[in-house]
Amino acid sequence: MARARLALTLVNLSLRSDFGSRRTPDRVIDRLLAKAGQADGDEEFAEDFRFLLGHWSRAENLTPLGWRSAQDHVSRHLATRARTRRLIAEHPEIEREPIERPVFVVGLPRTATTVTHYILSLSADHRCPLLWELLTPDLELPPRHRRKAIAEARRMENGSNRLVPRFRDIHPMIAEAPEECTFVLPHALMPLGQARIPEYQAWHFQRDFLPDYRYLKQIFQVLQYGRPRRRWILKSPMHLANLDVLRTVFPDATLVWTHRDPITAMASLCSLVETGMGISVNPVDPHAIGATWLELMSRSMSRALEARRAIPPDALVDVPYSWLGTAPHTGAPKLYEAIGAHWTDSLASRLAGVVARPAGTRPHTYDLTRYGLTRTDVENAFADYNALRSDVDRR
Repeated sequence: MARARLALTLVNLSLRSDFGSRRTPDRVIDRLLAKAGQADGDEEFAEDFRFLLGHWSRAENLTPLGWRSAQDHVSRHLATRARTRRLIAEHPEIEREPIERPVFVVGLPRTATTVTHYILSLSADHRCPLLWELLTPDLELPPRHRRKAIAEARRMENGSNRLVPRFRDIHPMIAEAPEECTFVLPHALMPLGQARIPEYQAWHFQRDFLPDYRYLKQIFQVLQYGRPRRRWILKSPMHLANLDVLRTVFPDATLVWTHRDPITAMASLCSLVETGMGISVNPVDPHAIGATWLELMSRSMSRALEARRAIPPDALVDVPYSWLGTAPHTGAPKLYEAIGAHWTDSLASRLAGVVARPAGTRPHTYDLTRYGLTRTDVENAFADYNALRSDVDRR
């Protein structure tokens, strides 16, 4: 850990010359837009990121690396948007690619959404977006360009592991492994895991997400175009707040909703956020993390429970934590059956490889009280959800 702290200190020192640009975020976003190549009709998309970067620049205790991370986040989204718009202009038939019967894994963070995603990725009939594809979505690339894109994703992976090695113990990111589609969803909650941005937090829950999900569909149409069509297996806990919009854009989607005691899930999530935020903010305020993410997740869950009422039963699969978090060998076949997929002996033989902890990682420990939260706080915030979870566990 001492080596990681030294590396973090040296990186922050190397970035101090750019740190002053946080005082002129409009100038920064103009430069990023010029680099990405903004298209006509994308003014609102650009202005939303101007809003985000402007408030991110004023986040408390932001470090030079935190400011660089903010710029990189915005720059990547602008570049992806410009590339997607260009590809569709060159190949209009991309928008006719059918995204049929996709599966979206949703649920509170730290409820086995990742292991569920990995298990569903085992089937050759399924297609999960890989981290490197989400960082630079494109058409089928020549081998040389593909290797370059993967290498860039590995540099990000290795940089994260070097600066915050504990993060790998909690949520490893692997360049060529399935990853969350929130890497391309323009306005997920990811920035709030890097800094406290109260203006963005308030704005986020008032936002109309329909354009974002239509754009998300375009991303998967780009990744599918010219390639064999397989059933998409997608995942993000951050979809919880927008299940109604998701179902509008993907009306034949199946939702796989993972469940776990929110007391445990919130403690684990706050620990994850604290670990990741340590790259961008110094010092980190654990109590602020607890308050922020309890509000974010409880509001997201309230919206999810409201949207759930309109979801047909045959489009919803409830997965208790015991299925995959504690007994994946018995839970995985039930999961496949529930989504209408085939579980085989071949898949079973590979199951241990996707549920095992990565080599060299340590168990994740956490304490809810570190984040200024009590069990009663969490139980009260998730009272309606706990009623549903109790029903799921009895089935």
